[in-house]
Amino acid sequence: MSPADAVRAMIADRRDLHAHAEPGWCEVRTASLVARRLAGLGYALRVGREVVAADRPGLPSAAELTAAYDRALAAGADPEYAALVRDGFTGVVATLATGRPGPVVALRFDIDANYGHESADPAHTAERGGYRSRTDGVHHSCGHDAHTAIGLAVARELADAVAAGRLSGEIRLIFQPAEEGLRGGPAMVAAGVADGIDVLLGCHIGVQARATGEVVAGYRRILASHKFDVRFRGRNAHAGISPHEGRNAVQAAAIAVQNLLAISRHGDGETRVNVGTIEGGETRNSVPAHALLRCEVRADDNAILGYLRDRVDGVVLGAAAVTGVEASVETAGGAAGADSTPALAAVVARAAAGVDGVTRVRDTADFKGSDDMSSFMNAVQAAGGQAVYFGLGSRLGDVHHAPGFDVDDDALVIGRDVFLGCLRELGVLG
Repeated sequence: MSPADAVRAMIADRRDLHAHAEPGWCEVRTASLVARRLAGLGYALRVGREVVAADRPGLPSAAELTAAYDRALAAGADPEYAALVRDGFTGVVATLATGRPGPVVALRFDIDANYGHESADPAHTAERGGYRSRTDGVHHSCGHDAHTAIGLAVARELADAVAAGRLSGEIRLIFQPAEEGLRGGPAMVAAGVADGIDVLLGCHIGVQARATGEVVAGYRRILASHKFDVRFRGRNAHAGISPHEGRNAVQAAAIAVQNLLAISRHGDGETRVNVGTIEGGETRNSVPAHALLRCEVRADDNAILGYLRDRVDGVVLGAAAVTGVEASVETAGGAAGADSTPALAAVVARAAAGVDGVTRVRDTADFKGSDDMSSFMNAVQAAGGQAVYFGLGSRLGDVHHAPGFDVDDDALVIGRDVFLGCLRELGVLG
């Protein structure tokens, strides 16, 4: 494949993934097509239950998982691999073991999209380009479609390199589901996917780097986060005749929302609190018996995160006590904080400096968000390895997680070449 054809293929992959966005644990089409492509390139594959632990927080309902599987098949999923990744086991790990001395180098790419509608504004690039999401209420609004397309492009280059005898050590490509909500990383680490990795590389597009050509060599202060659902259970009663017989779950939820958002910030580091959704009630003229909040807290480190979690429990129990309802807090995902290994970030900086199109290399930046790449980073670093999460600059159609979000296709080429440059700097790619 010519260099120009390789770029066109990468862009076509990204746009296809964007058009067929799939949320966490439902990425059947994405995972199956990734697996089929990598098998065709000669990689040894582990998929599904081999690489994703059974304990998966925030798993959608059985009906949603079945609908995702059926939708994926109708949209061209590979039937063989779709059967292996269905029911929320949508991880893929591909390995090239060269037989030549060298480290185990892993590259991690997340594959899931977000819940949320994509803009239909004619000025929106995906609408204009004909690749706006066809999955109602799901949108690649965080750039994971770009990450996956970059991963496939890198895979193609490495397959050519091993055939030509220009690769050493072992390369492990990790295509991870359910990053949104911090669910897939911990589940893959629990399945042993991070075991034996000497060097771990990953990237995120557009975070603290919103100009195409900019590279952040290694993020620091990836925030620890806890995702949780709060359920209030009260008692229905006629709102006019016998309201005193009811126990109002929506009232409890309203009290909780106000006081969750009012939790005092911590003086020793950054904290974040968000209530993302609120649902509740059954009908207009009945005291509502149920309410659900989907929430998250984030912090610089686990100690401060523990403070936030304690305050959450106090707020929820207090709201329940005031209104006479029952309450529970259920974990929906989460991961610890992490920092890139400085020596490996320096490798990224050297590699990026030699890539066409790179105009600025920054040594580091605070991530300011959470990402379960941290689960892999912490596992690798705890075992004595090195890990880095670098930033890939891109012009954006809107901020992350917004309806008008889209990325610059030109950034994909830079991302591919930075990964390949890192492998050259590490001495595993000739």
